[in-house]
Amino acid sequence: MTFCSDSASASASDAASASLSASITPPPPVRFWPVDDLPALDPDPFLDEVLRDEPVTRIELPHGDGHAWLVTRYEDVRFVASDSRFSRAALVGRSVTTMRPTPVASQTAGLQYIDPPRHTLLRRVVARAFTGKSMMRLRPMAERTAAELLGGMERAGAPADLMQHLHGPFPIAVIRDFLGVDESDWHRWAQAGEALLSAGPDAGERGATARNTTRACVIDLLERRRDDPRDDLAGVLAQAAATGEITDDEAISLAMAIQVSGGHAVRNNSGSMMYTLLTHPEQLDRLRREPELLPKAVDELFRYVPHRNGVGIPRIATEDVEIDGHVISAGDVIYCAYVAANRDPAVFPDPDALDFDRADVSHLAFGHGPHHCLAAIMARMEAEVMISSVLDRFPGIRLAVPADEVEFQRQGLIRGPRTLPVTW
Repeated sequence: MTFCSDSASASASDAASASLSASITPPPPVRFWPVDDLPALDPDPFLDEVLRDEPVTRIELPHGDGHAWLVTRYEDVRFVASDSRFSRAALVGRSVTTMRPTPVASQTAGLQYIDPPRHTLLRRVVARAFTGKSMMRLRPMAERTAAELLGGMERAGAPADLMQHLHGPFPIAVIRDFLGVDESDWHRWAQAGEALLSAGPDAGERGATARNTTRACVIDLLERRRDDPRDDLAGVLAQAAATGEITDDEAISLAMAIQVSGGHAVRNNSGSMMYTLLTHPEQLDRLRREPELLPKAVDELFRYVPHRNGVGIPRIATEDVEIDGHVISAGDVIYCAYVAANRDPAVFPDPDALDFDRADVSHLAFGHGPHHCLAAIMARMEAEVMISSVLDRFPGIRLAVPADEVEFQRQGLIRGPRTLPVTW
């Protein structure tokens, strides 16, 4: 074993410090990002620019205080999303630059605002409902629902709005069955979920009202499940709360999160997928000829579709961390741009192409790390059912209007068509 003298050790330390200092890049200027509405499914030009020119940058968003770091490259996003030195729990009580004036999820009991090990326990509880067995049980119900909805559209005749007939009601019916909500109660849940994800000028007031409405609906459902246990998500959460495994507030927050993502988000994302196929006729024809390609095609659609505006929930650095020569200091806010990472040309060659033969590289549409979306298995199933059901019943389906006349959501966090006129 070789030992260094004190002077040699000090020299080595000084050299290492000098080398580290030389590798540190001055922080980039803070850019204001208004996150304006974009045409159809066009990629955000701001994200394209920073991914290309300044993949680790700093931003200011329309609401909140201060500024934040933003990472856009695939490997950097995966690193930040999975490294324990970046905390969601440290966000609680802080005013940070953000997309909305109020958070969508509860900061006091929400799965999105806690770190392991508590986060791991809550995910384990919810995962009891998201199993391969439960999806096998749910899929035939989903297929029947899609067939009934498309049958109604066929009877109504062409042209028809696919959002009204399928993409709107279908995910609502699936999440309603999964949660265990009575059909007569669902309209209140659906309306509240829409308002929670609004980003318009009155989003703060609408969001607060919607959160209270959704919370009241969830409390009522969980109370009924304590008296009438069933094998659905509400039953899983009610049992876990009754045994003290999770708190009542955590059960409420978990149900609210699943309701919002499972209804509103799937509606818009699946509508965007169908719009993408209808505007890429060669790929649509290929799916008709090769239905076995559907699972791989769905994954590529998840990568390709810019499913959200801006960014989601940030993290706080709990200690200094270096990323690509930039020091993210303890206490700094940092966002992951999953949409940008899904178009990183270093990982996805020709990222603007819809390519069903793309190499099997995991996209980040469902996030990464501890906060990877638990509902991914259900979202994939729903997309497969909707696309296959449409192509089976309407092999000649096509847009009924020019692509640039399709109306898209405005001032929302989740992107998607408001209407999708089709004919066959």
